[in-house]
Amino acid sequence: MDKIKIGIVGSRFAAMLHAESYKRCIYAEIKSVSAIDNLNEFADEYKIPKRYEDYHEMFEKEDINLVSVCVPNFLHKDVVVAAAETGKDIICEKPLATSIADAEKMVNVCKKNKVKLMYAEDWIFAPALTRAKQICKEGAVGEVLYIKAKETHSGSHSVYAQKKEYCGGGSMIHLGIHPIGFLPWFVGEEIIEVVSMKSGGEEKNLLHKNYSGEDWAASLVTFENGIRGFVEGNYITCGGMDDIIEIYGTNGNLHIDLTKGSPISVYSRKGYGYAVEKADFTYGWTKPAVDEIQSLGYFNEISHFVDCVRNNTEPKEGTRGEDGLKALAVVSAIYESAETGKLVKVKDIIQ
Repeated sequence: MDKIKIGIVGSRFAAMLHAESYKRCIYAEIKSVSAIDNLNEFADEYKIPKRYEDYHEMFEKEDINLVSVCVPNFLHKDVVVAAAETGKDIICEKPLATSIADAEKMVNVCKKNKVKLMYAEDWIFAPALTRAKQICKEGAVGEVLYIKAKETHSGSHSVYAQKKEYCGGGSMIHLGIHPIGFLPWFVGEEIIEVVSMKSGGEEKNLLHKNYSGEDWAASLVTFENGIRGFVEGNYITCGGMDDIIEIYGTNGNLHIDLTKGSPISVYSRKGYGYAVEKADFTYGWTKPAVDEIQSLGYFNEISHFVDCVRNNTEPKEGTRGEDGLKALAVVSAIYESAETGKLVKVKDIIQ
């Protein structure tokens, strides 16, 4: 097969990450984009020839093989269903949907139409995390007992992330979804039960009173094999995106700083253009990212998915539509546990 022809739905941050990754992939060519705002600016930036305000029209008119779904969470289901019904393979950003019912429909429609639904969990492709998994498989830390993982930053400017009706929740579904999707792949076992806490939204939030979803959430989780874990997502962390993973075993431990592990240290009185995602400023001492598209796994992720379409192979474990559904089930269990104050079994959320 020649280059895979790409259509992107969306034109903001997630769409930029996909477009930057496709640019580096020799087997991909972005042919069209659909968005309701920032359309021409985005298309001009990435030299995308065909532009549509209606993604249905794009799916019907354009000869594209693969669709990147990069719209707000509450729109994922409609876009995925429309793409599947026109025979397109699909990459869907995290979380897969805002409800279990929507996620199940997405998975089922894609199966019915025999198209690939690929779940964009970039942590699974991050070089530092794939190397950490290799080290653990070699037995370097002995038997793994406990893993902590978090994604945190100071909050989103997007109304779609701030409002529960659009996002499906708050910081756990928007940020904590990364460790939730990553950990079963790393451990090789599913999360079976959770005990959780979260802030209450709006006036019950710790900081962001204008967010209808929680701005802090954490959960103790248990895997099928008895390994324990701790996951956190919050919007109360200053200083830029802070993604930390710690693995504890019988003979050692690993500590991975995914977002601030740069080999570069800069001291600047004036500041400069960009350090890391969500950093407020760049003066004083900073640790600027070298290449986030690579270090956070985006390029490896997109390259893998393009290869799956080229070679008609299945995406790796952790990145299938079914895996996105499982991650959403864990998030739902975390929310139920936080609301009830009780341990919740994931199997009671989804059968």
